[in-house]
Amino acid sequence: MKRLFKGKKILLLMMSLVFLLSACSSSGTGGQTDSSSSNGAGKSSDKLVIGFSQVGAESEWRTANTKSMQNAIKDAGHELKFSDAQQKQENQIKALRSFIAQKVDAIVFSPVVETGFETVLQEAKDAKIPVFLADRAVDIKDDSLWVTFLGSDFIEEGRKAANWLVEETADTEGDVNIVELQGTVGSAPAIDRKEGFEEVIKDHPNMKIIKSQTGDFTRAKGKEVMEAFLKSDGENIDVLYSHNDDMAIGAIQAIEEYGLKPGKDIKIIGVDAVRGAFEAMAAGKMNVTVECNPLFGPQMVDLIEAHLAGEEIPKRVAVEESMYTMDQAEELLPTREY
Repeated sequence: MKRLFKGKKILLLMMSLVFLLSACSSSGTGGQTDSSSSNGAGKSSDKLVIGFSQVGAESEWRTANTKSMQNAIKDAGHELKFSDAQQKQENQIKALRSFIAQKVDAIVFSPVVETGFETVLQEAKDAKIPVFLADRAVDIKDDSLWVTFLGSDFIEEGRKAANWLVEETADTEGDVNIVELQGTVGSAPAIDRKEGFEEVIKDHPNMKIIKSQTGDFTRAKGKEVMEAFLKSDGENIDVLYSHNDDMAIGAIQAIEEYGLKPGKDIKIIGVDAVRGAFEAMAAGKMNVTVECNPLFGPQMVDLIEAHLAGEEIPKRVAVEESMYTMDQAEELLPTREY
């Protein structure tokens, strides 16, 4: 009797072991992430580890964009690994390699400049880690190294700025002398905002860019470069076209210290539509800002989840944007989120 009981007990233990092994095998292909699912298959509802490399914290826009991305990743229940490149490409490449070594599920980054990322992006592809571009694009031959770009149409932003100026100066006789504060050299927004602006004004021979120099997207540098412009051509400047609002705000200070009235003596065009620009417009010191919406964190998380669930997504996804003038600023200022 004891021998029979012992035999049944052994049989039950063996059956339990087979069941457990079967269950573990099933979870390995369904509930866990294997090497094939890391680049797009069946990981839509699991907690993801997402590496996010930001350009820096050079402006109000960038700070708002960082918060939007960080909050969206965390609110979706995913784990965030964040790195601030401090506007240095070498820092960004180092961060991307760190994400690869940590075997994150996806990488999001805003490239400091357009070129020089082929090698590290190939490393990410070899590791089966999908890469998503936020706000800024890369200039590389193999576009299979990144999944999609989410951000603004920078060329169109440049066109909007120039079209506003064409309309604003339609009745002006003589030349319209423009100084330009460019963004970071080699960056997508600096290249494209210049291209879009020049595309429009080339059809208007009276419009001339008499000075153009990088302000590196910062207020301090914008002020410094504007001071140099004023020193050499102060009385001849009619318009400032700034590739972002922060440089424009720095330039406004330089213009006031020079003894001129920004917004009147020199028309000010900015890009981004940050709160500081609305404050300047409400004070009559800035004329127009072209919106570049930074609050697309939730949209990026949706794209990552869709891709990892095996869905097809567009190679480029645009953010909807507008343009705001001085006469709208006071009313809209209380509603600005960044």
